[in-house]
Amino acid sequence: MSERLREKLNILADAAKYDVSCSSSGGNRKNDNKGLGNSHASGICHTYTEDGRCVSLLKILLTNHCIFDCAYCVSRKSNDIIRAAFTVEEVVELTMNFYRRNYIEGLFLSSGIFKNADFTMERLLRVVKKLRLEERFNGYIHLKTIPGASEELIREAGMYADRMSINLEMPTESGLKLLAPEKTHQQVTQPLGFIKNQIVQFKEERKLIKSTPKFVSAGQSTQMVIGATPETDQEIMQTAALFYKDYSLKRVYYSGYIPISYDQRLPMIGSQPPLIRENRLYQTDWLMRFYGFHVNELLNDANPHLDIDIDPKLSWALRNLQHFPVDINVAAYKVILRIPGIGVTSAKKIVQARKFGKLRIDQLKKIGVAYNRAKYFIKCADSPYQLKDYQGSQIKSFIQAESQSKYLKYDTSQLILF
Repeated sequence: MSERLREKLNILADAAKYDVSCSSSGGNRKNDNKGLGNSHASGICHTYTEDGRCVSLLKILLTNHCIFDCAYCVSRKSNDIIRAAFTVEEVVELTMNFYRRNYIEGLFLSSGIFKNADFTMERLLRVVKKLRLEERFNGYIHLKTIPGASEELIREAGMYADRMSINLEMPTESGLKLLAPEKTHQQVTQPLGFIKNQIVQFKEERKLIKSTPKFVSAGQSTQMVIGATPETDQEIMQTAALFYKDYSLKRVYYSGYIPISYDQRLPMIGSQPPLIRENRLYQTDWLMRFYGFHVNELLNDANPHLDIDIDPKLSWALRNLQHFPVDINVAAYKVILRIPGIGVTSAKKIVQARKFGKLRIDQLKKIGVAYNRAKYFIKCADSPYQLKDYQGSQIKSFIQAESQSKYLKYDTSQLILF
């Protein structure tokens, strides 16, 4: 690798670290024994950085030049930073060399916008097209959609990428206007809707013509920056729920804002990123996607913010003690899922195991139930506890005394930015 290419890689890999929406799960591109690499349905192996973010791909920007001046972005045009740009051939060379050395499992490629949206999107398309057609690369590719790019370019890119994503940036239109007045949410929703419709169309065509190529087989995702603008957790998760519903997204990512600017509209440099809040939002997202919770059950006008010191499932349970205790031996699966300390896998095991007899405490522990948490909300064959004996505040204090979250080592005041 030349010294100049190494310098570009250092600059553009560092600039890409603020984009966390690089999940690689869900791809199913198979090798035909004539190419290099293989992206399985089981996803790509992941490693983790010191701050807990997931990395498994060569994650770079095509360029950090940008025509926009978004206050929250390190690549904004007014920021005095070293600029660089890869050529199409350089990105292809890096990807192939890193893959052959087993450093990466695929490519995550994003970009600042230079000249205009189509100019940038066309170069991203040339990268993935060259990888697939000339290099016969069958590894995972996650490609960023450029807001404002033409549908023809987006459609063609979707023929070669496993996953595409476009960042919503701010959870609300007002927040986006505050920090990026040149942008609108419509610039994001329009391509999201187009890609969703194309995915459906290609799937329908494959039912009739098996040779129909796959289109964005791992789906699409988006990302919101958290803590840069004063939205409530309720507003953030309502936006996420709407996007899951309207655009069939695979994931919504929540990226705690890392102060990088002296702009008075933003949290000051040196203040802590909202890591606890970010974690609670991911937990809430998980409850909505896999546990059957509606966003309004977890966050509403009476409770617009998530609790810092306890997870959202426990918080909901303490506010709704009328639903407990749950008899673990007769309750429906969906009801069991709502018990603090019981996850999806444990709930399924409970439903299967109780077919052979009533479950007891020791059996629940072997199944994987976090019994020290669940015991306040359940009844089983030998349960000594009665929920009516305790108030919600007492249960909360009991649970907190028994298990302290690793996230609480951070300053809790970091969440109170506005």
